[in-house]
Amino acid sequence: MLRYSTMETPAGPFTLVVAESGAVRASGFTTDVPGLIRLIHPSLRENTEPVDDVGAAQAAVRAYFDGDLTALDGIAVEQHTGGEFMAHAWLVMRDLKPGDPVTYSHYAELSGRPAAIRAAAAACARNAVALIVPCHRVLRTDGSLGGYRWGLPVKSWLLDHESAA
Repeated sequence: MLRYSTMETPAGPFTLVVAESGAVRASGFTTDVPGLIRLIHPSLRENTEPVDDVGAAQAAVRAYFDGDLTALDGIAVEQHTGGEFMAHAWLVMRDLKPGDPVTYSHYAELSGRPAAIRAAAAACARNAVALIVPCHRVLRTDGSLGGYRWGLPVKSWLLDHESAA
């Protein structure tokens, strides 16, 4: 059974979908739980139930917004794709530090495939665990924001929050 909870944050409503193990399978700046569930790989989907609090992941998100920018680092996530590069790229993404965003080309390089800029961008686009797997820390090659599933104002807010600390 997957549990989910939506909390208010300074960047907008944020929903976490968490497995019984405590691992986050999806998260995003939305109240659309069915839409968020669709981001989870079919092999990881289960029945869902709303709860007031999903535990450690929710506490870590609160701590992040309260200024502890490393609070999310220890939260387990479960994502799945058919590709080895994507899984590796998500692990690399978790190592991107707050306040130090990288470009898609640098992210591709960090992921071990410098020429795979589109694949690096796809890893960002297919990330179902926003904020915890910090795709918001990847920018266009010219330094502009690029895209973000949850909107550029949210991405901008997160980057400002991380650079102010």
